[in-house]
Amino acid sequence: MRNCPPVRLLLLLSLWGPLLRRAEAGSEGQTAGELYQRWERYRRECQETLEASDSPPGLACNGSFDMYVCWDYTAPNATARAFCPWYLPWHRHVATGFVLRHCGSDGQWGPWRDHSQCENPDKNGAFQDQRLILERLQVVYTVGYSLSLATLLLALLILSFFRRLRCTRNYIHINLFTSFMLRAAAILTRDQLLPPPRPYSGDGAPVLWNQALAACRTAQIMTQYCVGANYTWLLVEGIYLHSLLVLVGGSEEGHFRCYMLLGWGAPALFVIPWVIVRYLYENTQCWERNDIKAIWWIIRTPILLTILINFLIFIRILGILLSKLRTRQMGCPDYRLRLARSTLTLVPLLGVHEVVFAPVTEEQARGALRLAKLAFEIFLSSFQGLLVSVLYCFINKEVGRASAVSHALWRSRRERRRL
Repeated sequence: MRNCPPVRLLLLLSLWGPLLRRAEAGSEGQTAGELYQRWERYRRECQETLEASDSPPGLACNGSFDMYVCWDYTAPNATARAFCPWYLPWHRHVATGFVLRHCGSDGQWGPWRDHSQCENPDKNGAFQDQRLILERLQVVYTVGYSLSLATLLLALLILSFFRRLRCTRNYIHINLFTSFMLRAAAILTRDQLLPPPRPYSGDGAPVLWNQALAACRTAQIMTQYCVGANYTWLLVEGIYLHSLLVLVGGSEEGHFRCYMLLGWGAPALFVIPWVIVRYLYENTQCWERNDIKAIWWIIRTPILLTILINFLIFIRILGILLSKLRTRQMGCPDYRLRLARSTLTLVPLLGVHEVVFAPVTEEQARGALRLAKLAFEIFLSSFQGLLVSVLYCFINKEVGRASAVSHALWRSRRERRRL
């Protein structure tokens, strides 16, 4: 075996540590030394092939070896495909697979590379278990968002139908219900538009792929806006409740205009910059991955801020409710029960449950903690719209009274028509 230069060996170890460890254990009958020899021969053949070929005229991404696979010259705005490298110990299992890489409009290779088709098919049990859990979580949030969407639509129709319910508080509820519906619809639509893991085959593949990519990115942008609007309307609910209990005076109509501006306008202030920065610096695939964390913080920071503000409002409201209940219910032992009932009612309305895992970032969450965080957030977020519609519409006493009055009027008119 040729002596491996120290720098190249360090680079190879950093890129292919898991691969070399697998080869050392005798995977597919290869040792680490034999694997390196095959890799070195593949790299040398790649360089010889590229030197013998002529570069195309005009703008194009350069042919190169990226320490994993050999890339030919590629036209701008195209997705290059290269067969899985034959030096892989499990190449016979993935010989028909491809590695994908995008050539940008400027003739430069983008940071994204998809080699999922060339991965070792002999996955370990832990990975399979995680994949099964994630698939089940997707089923859970699909059911949750679908139920929330149906109940929210019915609640929205009820609040809009009865004139007795037309007030600033219920107008805010209507906008909150709308934001929940948009969030659910956007997430369910985005899931349907996510590109398949394997490329489309045939001569028309690039065109179809680009069209699907454009639709998927549009759905991703709309999802981020709808999720942001949902959080800002939860914040509006908190601010409104706080103003009712603490602040005195002011026109509710004038405040409602400010609420509308905050609820639907504020998300655009961070979604638009995110779209611009994402397009310029991380324009990869469907924008579903967040490899550059600084860009993702453009979205995450305002949402965490709304969660924190709403939590502080929640604590303030509980303090006010506790003092009032103690004052009015000194002789009654049930004030704690009423406080607990009010607390549980406020949690889904203000999204207080989000604060449980808010300090835990995606970078910190690993293993069981990551799965617990995902399960908690996915379950409660997907069913939150259902809880809000039930608490603030279907079992709301004001809605019940309006429904009873409307039913009585309808029966009275029916009796008069009979007479």
